[in-house]
Parts: sequence; C-alpha cells; structure tokens
Amino acid sequence: MKKRLVLATRRSKLALAQSTWVKEQIERSWPDCTVELLKVTTKGDKILDVPLAKVGGKGLFVKEIEEAMLDGRADLAVHSLKDVPTEIPEGLEVSIFPKREDCRDALVSREGSCLQGLPQGARVGTSSLRRMAQLRLVRPDLQIESLRGNLDTRLKKLEEGNFDAIVLAAAGLNRLGLSGRISCFLSTDTMIPAIGQGALGIEFRSDDPDTRAMLESLHHEQTAICVCAERAFLKRLEGGCQVPIGAIASLSDGTLVLVGIVADEHGKRVVREQISGPASKAESLGRQLAGTILDRGGREILEEVYSAG
Repeated sequence: MKKRLVLATRRSKLALAQSTWVKEQIERSWPDCTVELLKVTTKGDKILDVPLAKVGGKGLFVKEIEEAMLDGRADLAVHSLKDVPTEIPEGLEVSIFPKREDCRDALVSREGSCLQGLPQGARVGTSSLRRMAQLRLVRPDLQIESLRGNLDTRLKKLEEGNFDAIVLAAAGLNRLGLSGRISCFLSTDTMIPAIGQGALGIEFRSDDPDTRAMLESLHHEQTAICVCAERAFLKRLEGGCQVPIGAIASLSDGTLVLVGIVADEHGKRVVREQISGPASKAESLGRQLAGTILDRGGREILEEVYSAG
C-alpha cells in the first residue's frame, strides 16, 4: 500500500477539522503511511458577498479540489456531502462514507431562545433557500436575511448583533467542539435537512485501487444506504445544492424511510412526501419519491425557482 497520500481540502476550520480526522483514521489503520493536506481555495470560498442561490452553477465548493485529484496533485478529498453535486466528473468517485454525524439543523440565538421563543419580527440569518422556506412556514413574521461566510464568520456576525439568531448545521458545530453554542435543535418535523447533511463523502480516482482499499475501514454501510436514497432523490429533481429541496433517510431493521420536501423560497407552497421500502431499493425509492413530489406540485415550484435564476 501507499506510503504517502495527499488529501485535498478547503481551508476553512470545519473542512480542515474533517480532513484532519480522516487523515488520523488512515494513519491509525496504516501506520507506514503519511497523509499530507493540500489546502485548496474554491470558487465558493472566494464569492462571499452574494447569496449562494444567485452564484449559479454546481460544485461551487468542490470543482478546484476535483481538478487537483484529476491532475495528480492529490489522491483523495473529504467533502461535506451536502456540497457535492450528484454528477461526479469522469474518473472520480465518491463512494466512501464515514458514519454520519447529527443530520439536523440547529438554531443559535443571542438570547438562547429556540425558534418559537424568538421575538416577533426577529432577524434570522441563513444563506439556504431550503431553510428560508421552512422557517417562513412556521414563523412567517421573521425577517430572514442572507448570511454567507464560514462558520466562525457567521457566529461572529451573530455576536456583533447583526442577527437575533442564525441557523447552522448541527454537524459542523459538533465537529468543531461548538455544541455548547446550540440554542436548540430543529427537529426534522420542522426542518428537513439538506441532502447528505451531517455526512462526509470521500472522493478519489476510480483507477486507484490502493487508495480505495486504504479507505475501506472508514466506510459505514448504513450511512451509505441513506445518502444513496437522498442523492437519488436530488438527482431525479435535477436540483443543485442551493435550491429549496431537502430529504432525510433513516434505516431500521432493513427498512428505509425517506422524507422529502420541495418548497418555494417564501414558504407559501410546500410539497412534502414520504416513502418506505427495503434498504436494498434505496436508489429507486429516492427516484420514486422525487417523481411523486414533482407530480404533486414540486415541478411547478422548481420551474419557477430556476426561471428566476
């Protein structure tokens, strides 16, 4: 097996924490191997003054990292799976999924209040159309404003008084040891997460069997089955990472339950459906649920979102 691996990663604290964890796991399993981090700046890291939904394109946080693997500068990459498009460049694959962290969204508020305890007209920050739509569904009075930047930047803007509360992925806070900042978790009954939220996806070249073998001990099959269903749902909807689409799969005793949502940005129209079936049919269940949602109003919602740019 290889004595040296180069792991491409974004430069944010969260990306480095996730990549360092994978580095440590590999080196623990393969003591003769050294894993080096290659820090890459992506397009999504450079454009901080525009809401992600308006930047356009897919793969804002992965393209430059994938180029590093394709040209041989890196052997593998660790991504927050919710940032990874469903279409992977030829020659690469995302097929190793470590055990998933908490998939829920979390509210961080200045006063420690949860969603229903926020004052009338409170200012809430998020860059996600998915979050905006679901927040407006339960609290139409809130002033929801765009909030970009890495996790530290967003927390700082909250502390400076720019917002009364912000919504973040619980997994990111947990991985950075910031769980104590969470005012409350938003249940999946209130807030369906992004596709793949809380999960990591490890990407590498398909023609590199040694790297594949060295990563196998990190793979968690239950996580893989769940994110397979969620990503099949997203692919059937032809949705990018920033459209108002969410899904969450759970697995128990061989039965997969998948809940999906398509909403407009204003939370006026929401199509939410659920499907269940054998885990072995995860991908087809994801496609089937997407078809049901499209037929029940999701198609019109998404066409309006895309036509609006």
